[in-house]
Amino acid sequence: MRRRAPLALLGCALLLAGCGGSDGRSSTLTVFTAASLTDVFAQLGDELEEQRPGLDVRFTVAGSSTLAAQLVQGAPADVFASADERQMAVVTGAGLADAPTVFAANVLTVVVPEGNPAGVIGLADLAREELAVALCAPEVPCGAAAERLLAAAGVEARPDTLEADARAALTKVELGEVDAALVYVTDAAGRPDTVDAIEIPQAGSAVNDYSVGVLTDAPNPDAARAFVDLLLSADGRRLLADAGFRQP
Repeated sequence: MRRRAPLALLGCALLLAGCGGSDGRSSTLTVFTAASLTDVFAQLGDELEEQRPGLDVRFTVAGSSTLAAQLVQGAPADVFASADERQMAVVTGAGLADAPTVFAANVLTVVVPEGNPAGVIGLADLAREELAVALCAPEVPCGAAAERLLAAAGVEARPDTLEADARAALTKVELGEVDAALVYVTDAAGRPDTVDAIEIPQAGSAVNDYSVGVLTDAPNPDAARAFVDLLLSADGRRLLADAGFRQP
């Protein structure tokens, strides 16, 4: 995903100071981020661009397992933000990132199309044969959390589709392609006009801790550290809390 660069870039050819080209450093910051962080990180990117005229913040958004695999395979990036510590460990274990920091936590909820036409009342309904259900694939953080949650609740879900991330599962509900899905509470909170969320009493049994790290070979390490600092700042914590993330 690429957002339009600020107008300050238009003057870069005439005024090199602050535009990141005169000393050979990159004027682009590339952040690999879990899909559930999309909205919060877009706001942080806008704020960092305002603080650093000429900087172009770009995001690669996908499931954390996909991003970790791409990094191990040599994809260039400055920052990696994972929706669980397992996928971050894949990257740090390969020597590709500095010591990561846990910055937020998230839990799952059941979402249904607005109005709840199938009459879903809780997690146990995901075992109903007549319902179409979406879960995240087990290799991605939201899928691993779903497995833990369902096991703790003693529910044997019957998924009709396994999605690459929680946003994809949410979209299936929004389009009416499934009757229910397990997604992060933050994803549900961002779509109050299209889905209804059903709170899960056992949600605390499957908490995902989010972590962030600067890549060892980051093309723009200075901007990478600035982005992480902003994420960990009071402003960053406020944005995360407003989106429904928990403190770790």
